[in-house]
Amino acid sequence: MTATNRQICLAARPVGEVKPEDWEHRDVPLEEPGPGRFVGRTRAISLDPAMRGWLDDRPSYLPPVGIGEVMRAGSVVEVTASGHPDFQPGDHVVGTFGVQEYVVSDGRGAMKVDTSLAPPSTYLGALGMPGMTAYFGLLDVGALKDGETVVVSGAAGAVGTIAGQIAKAKGCRVVGIAGGPEKCAMLTGELGFDAAIDYRADDVRKALREHAPDGIDVYFDNVGGDVLDAALTRLAMHARVVVCGAISQYNNATPVQGPSNYLSLLVRRARMEGFVVFDYAKRYAEAAREISGWIGAGRVKVKEHVVRGTVDDFPETFQMLFRGENVGKLVLELA
Repeated sequence: MTATNRQICLAARPVGEVKPEDWEHRDVPLEEPGPGRFVGRTRAISLDPAMRGWLDDRPSYLPPVGIGEVMRAGSVVEVTASGHPDFQPGDHVVGTFGVQEYVVSDGRGAMKVDTSLAPPSTYLGALGMPGMTAYFGLLDVGALKDGETVVVSGAAGAVGTIAGQIAKAKGCRVVGIAGGPEKCAMLTGELGFDAAIDYRADDVRKALREHAPDGIDVYFDNVGGDVLDAALTRLAMHARVVVCGAISQYNNATPVQGPSNYLSLLVRRARMEGFVVFDYAKRYAEAAREISGWIGAGRVKVKEHVVRGTVDDFPETFQMLFRGENVGKLVLELA
């Protein structure tokens, strides 16, 4: 067992875009597991837009990462030593273990996964938090019905790719909004979306009129800002707007841009609701079973962007999310 553990810790609260100096790269002694605990070596780290919000010291659904603390992140670890009866060396375990080479855990919040059935990256993506988010956001919050028109923003990301495919599996017409012709071609050509809108090149409002002529029944929003405003102008009667995230606003140094077209909710008798996937934790197994079935049947394709490196590559890899460089789930796989 190595004598030290490499960690990425928060050194300063970012203002606007996260900078290299906002992180501290630290080596600490690695503890022995002791009774009721295990040591795991990190195999894969999840990178998600929501992590940017965890860096700000403001009220949210989770407390912010503290200055000097290991950066919070989901990861898959391989158990290397154990004093815990439920975890043995060689087991693979998923949990919120943070950005570090090794973790010492008492097992709370940890779940064993079978990497012979799916790679670690998939347990952080389609079968992890993004998949759960897409599933419950669409089916519970969005109250999706067969035959409806669904529009997904951030459609080429970890949540968006799954959300759009779930909507297709449920018999809906699906329009994705993404950045760049390659991503749009992937949505329609590979993932089966009915149409895709390039927010960088297209007039989004005009394109929504074309691709959702009868209005949007469910708008699954990962972006916020101008794209949300455009979607609000195209709501069908009794539409549901699902607020999952707002990546266009996360690096703002100024106040978040709110929707100016919110009165469309009144006119169309629609509702707009935010949600946090952790509220559905007791039902994760239900969602994983159904998503696994769709994957096995070829109705949902897993899109992953895996970067291979070390924990020291986390800061630069994290920025890929905000430059729009990833397609599907972004994962840092440790060598």
